Amino acid sequence: MDTFFLFLLVGILAQAVDGALGMAYGVISSSVLLALGVPPATASASVHAAEVFTTAASSTSHIVHRNIEWRLFLPLAVAGVIGGVLGAYVLAGVEGDVIKPFIVVYLAIIGVYILWRAGHDIKPRRLPGWMPAPFGLIGGFLDAIGGGGWGPTVTSSMIGAGQDPRRAIGTVNTAEFFLTVAVSATFVWSLVTGHWREADALIDHAAAVGGLVVGGLIAAPFAGLIVKKVPRKQLAYAVGLLLISLSLFQATQLFLK
Repeated sequence: MDTFFLFLLVGILAQAVDGALGMAYGVISSSVLLALGVPPATASASVHAAEVFTTAASSTSHIVHRNIEWRLFLPLAVAGVIGGVLGAYVLAGVEGDVIKPFIVVYLAIIGVYILWRAGHDIKPRRLPGWMPAPFGLIGGFLDAIGGGGWGPTVTSSMIGAGQDPRRAIGTVNTAEFFLTVAVSATFVWSLVTGHWREADALIDHAAAVGGLVVGGLIAAPFAGLIVKKVPRKQLAYAVGLLLISLSLFQATQLFLK
């Protein structure tokens, strides 16, 4: 029961940050699981199982508050699902930490760039309809590999490319629901076919997954309202600072290994 309440708090914190800034639920949740010795594939599967419920609630909130750029939603969601399925299959068979240093550098650069844009008050621009597709493909793959690459990679790329932060966060969070369903289904398929050899460990962490789900569901309904009310410039500053913080955190993890 102690494990459940610990992850209930983790789920509330992670979803509050993710819903407001479009990233960090997976990073925070999977980092705590990995710190407790959970295998990478099991940690990623646990987080995605929880995210099926939390992203459904979060995306509903963003839809209600009209934070979504529907023109960009479909290519982002489709590409994200393709990348996520590929990443989940790869992670279920091999270790995925090799690409983490590149992600750390990328997040830091994009974080600094977003802060620069916010500081110079550069106005958002209309993105071409095809642009979210490569972001989604890469973000979906990294998310399945690392259990938390979707928001930091895709939200940051969309804002860095000039998308309005509010619309970027709402669109990316809503597309994430379809990604998490696809990734979770791929993990189940890998379990059934015997490709995933560490699947038994998932049962041992059922209380953690339950806590993440309940905590996330508590915080998720407020996501759309927060993004709608916070001014664009302040939202961009918050995203940039969070990206730099995440890159420093992940760099520290790599250094301590």
